[in-house]
Amino acid sequence: MNGVASVDLHWSGDGYAAISGDLLEWLQKLDRCFLAWAKTLGAKEHRFPSLIALESLAPIAYLKSFPHLATFASCGVRDDSALRAIAANTGDLSNDWLDAPRHLLTPAACYHFYHRLAGSEIDGPLFLTTKCQCHRREEYYLPLQRQWCFEMRELVCIGDAGAIDRFTHHCAERISTLLRQLRIDATWQTATDPFFDPAADPKALAQLLEPTKQELCLSGGLAIASSNKHRRFFGECYDIRLGGKPAESACVAFGLERWLFAMFEAHGADVSEWPQPGSEL
Repeated sequence: MNGVASVDLHWSGDGYAAISGDLLEWLQKLDRCFLAWAKTLGAKEHRFPSLIALESLAPIAYLKSFPHLATFASCGVRDDSALRAIAANTGDLSNDWLDAPRHLLTPAACYHFYHRLAGSEIDGPLFLTTKCQCHRREEYYLPLQRQWCFEMRELVCIGDAGAIDRFTHHCAERISTLLRQLRIDATWQTATDPFFDPAADPKALAQLLEPTKQELCLSGGLAIASSNKHRRFFGECYDIRLGGKPAESACVAFGLERWLFAMFEAHGADVSEWPQPGSEL
């Protein structure tokens, strides 16, 4: 499995992993560390479903930018003949048997927040956090590195420019301390999202001209975290206001399985020998 081996890791070639035992316990400690950071900011934790409505993502035209990454959710048509055909078929399903999808499987954890806050006025910086199972279709999959289904912990700030800068700086300092503690070698690099048609999408150009997305990358280029300043994009799209003006926002995201890969790469397969993430961070 590309250098990653553990009795507590079970990989499906379809792009997802099952994690148990010592490996899961270590990952839960890491996530508790991220959650503790969020709570020092006063962040409220949220839990969201795996589904997100297409209409919730319409204000940001998600499918225009990322149709290639989307995983659609659908159900059998409520028609006896279609349901009988589904029941009798154990292989490929015909599109004629399925309802037109109205939902995606969540592609990024923070998207739930902006729809929930749409049309609201906040009276000061708002800090939020959630952990979601996220889904992105990729051209290929590798265990713990590039998965169709993966866990994402996100810390989110919605406020003014000063609050956004303080938030991202605070998170960067905590991440630096964690990297030293875990003895992981990673550096921040300017990045852009994998837009479907970058040449025709102004958001892709904007990220390169005025870098707002930074990825924390291992030596091989794999990103294990990202820091994203959205400026007023979500505030304008969802009409989230602060002081009567569109609020700014930022998120810091952690791909949890990728942190496991970083530990395998740095310290080998014996989890009992790994450094432990500490709450003092």
